[in-house]
Amino acid sequence: MTPAEEKRTFSIRQLCKEFGVTARALRFYEDKGLLAPDRRGQTRVFSARDRARVKLIVDGKRVGFSLVEIREMLDLYDHADNSQQLSVSLKKFRAQITTLKHKREAVNAAIKALEASCNWIEKRLRASRPDLLPQAEDYQSVLTARLDHEPDATPSPLRKRI
Repeated sequence: MTPAEEKRTFSIRQLCKEFGVTARALRFYEDKGLLAPDRRGQTRVFSARDRARVKLIVDGKRVGFSLVEIREMLDLYDHADNSQQLSVSLKKFRAQITTLKHKREAVNAAIKALEASCNWIEKRLRASRPDLLPQAEDYQSVLTARLDHEPDATPSPLRKRI
């Protein structure tokens, strides 16, 4: 970072807009010791370091890290040698990848089970009460249109039910 970039400051509104977080979230992170903005009266003034920490917090939350885990990694940034930070982060990242893969497998299995259940339910409803199917209104309008265009003028029992 250039000296000018290091001296740049940000308002709470700028950081909220840039990272899509609320002012309340930033104040919460400050209360938890994750951020330490300077003060000018009642106004919070965030440094480039604070901005970088907000980015890491938001990214960490996005991939499922808890604030405790994020804090552990952020606290290591303050050391002169970042090898320890890199090592700890790598271990946490690998563990999170494994956790997310297991969650994905569970979600995929749940989706598959729900799809099978939906297919079974739709099959039963199609046989007995097609008017109760999702998009039944669409089904009824298609059916009505077909019945209205039937060449046979004799009323069908299905037409009476509609």
